Amino acid sequence: MALELRQQLKLTQQLIMTPQLQMAIKLLQLSRLELMDVIRQEIEENPALEEMQEVAAEETSVEVDGRESDTADSPEVKEITIEEKIQDEIDWSNYLDEYSSAGKIHFESEKNDRPGFETFLAGRTTLRDHLLWQLAMTGPTGEQEIIGSLIVGNLDEKGYLDASVEGIAERSNIDPSKVADVLSLMQTFDPIGICARDLKECLLIQIRHFKIDNSLVTDIINHHINYLENKNYKAISSALKVSIEEVVSAVEVIKGLEPRPGREFSEEEPIYITPDIYVYKMEGKFVIMLNDDGMPKLRINNFYRQAALQGRKVSAQAREYIQEKFRSATWLIRSIHQRQKTIYKVMESILRFQSDFFEHGVTHLKPMVLRDVADDIEMHESTISRVTTNKYAFTPQGIFELKYFFNSSIKRIHGDAIASTSVQEKIRQIIARENHKKPYSDKKIEMILKESNIDIARRTVAKYREILGVLSSSKRKQF
Repeated sequence: MALELRQQLKLTQQLIMTPQLQMAIKLLQLSRLELMDVIRQEIEENPALEEMQEVAAEETSVEVDGRESDTADSPEVKEITIEEKIQDEIDWSNYLDEYSSAGKIHFESEKNDRPGFETFLAGRTTLRDHLLWQLAMTGPTGEQEIIGSLIVGNLDEKGYLDASVEGIAERSNIDPSKVADVLSLMQTFDPIGICARDLKECLLIQIRHFKIDNSLVTDIINHHINYLENKNYKAISSALKVSIEEVVSAVEVIKGLEPRPGREFSEEEPIYITPDIYVYKMEGKFVIMLNDDGMPKLRINNFYRQAALQGRKVSAQAREYIQEKFRSATWLIRSIHQRQKTIYKVMESILRFQSDFFEHGVTHLKPMVLRDVADDIEMHESTISRVTTNKYAFTPQGIFELKYFFNSSIKRIHGDAIASTSVQEKIRQIIARENHKKPYSDKKIEMILKESNIDIARRTVAKYREILGVLSSSKRKQF
């Protein structure tokens, strides 16, 4: 078989994403904060893009040659120049009388030794600084300072020591007995229970500090902490040969202790959610409003607009650069408008499907999937998925992520299906109403749900209970 070269003409169709489409898809899946970061970065990098400044209506017109002309209609405005002439003759006597004073004369040197602005800001005290400050108050030696620094450096976020005395001694080349002495000293520092090596030692340090002279509390912590975690009070009672009432009293004391002494120095910052869209009920109807607060209003710079449209006399390289930045700015503005329009459409569709939720609450949430909204507003499911990711809505029932409104369906014994989130809310309400001395088991909750026309298995009840962060019936029991 001979090999030969041939030329063949072939027509094919291929889907290619334009830069404008790529930008629109990118902006669609960004959260509000991420979008604002992208806009700020684009404003810094693109000279053709600028932020509109809100100006009062009466300031939008200027007087040129005795006539009022709108700034938008007259791109070329005569520049006002101020010519200041210095008088040749100066009245030095008046000058000296006006600016002379009998007060203290202060000469400021060129070198400014004033403290910076950062020194006036209140710094947050860390657990490390707090402990080292307390150690410094004891007048430690240089060796003790080294040991204390190593101990503090090996504390985890709970305040527990994540290293052994031998390991710290080996690392610092110091006698282990000296390390143990410094550790015992630091275990008396505030917060109480700090520098403990485990939960048991943390609790024992606290009962010694508070002088809780109760042997029962000490015995439970030392020998029966596993029973305490499982609320197996009967096993503790039989092992220590005391009554259930005494065990319950001792447990109440233990509950008042702090299992994580480093909690108050946690560096985790709270995350505040700013809704992308608001849903209000006004005059019996729900109204959707997009949140544009803090969102920069963009426009094309007039100079670049005229250069791109009118073809000013510039070099070919400069013209190509201007046109590129002009296109990029135009695509960004259109993509932002398209993003806002799509979010509004999706929220409008969700409102139609979940009107009962907005009116009555979580228990009336209906099962819904992405395809339902996609078919309603004639968009692809992937677009709906991007829109509902990291977007939040303020509703009369609270702030929810748009993903929250999409739920799998649970079959009822009779009637229409119900959303899985509604079933979880019903389970939470059932557990909230139970007798804490005799909490409902998962099987009992299953039976109660069947009486409410909801047919789910016991393992599904256990799964939803774990999602809600609710303990099992044995651990919920209170004596």
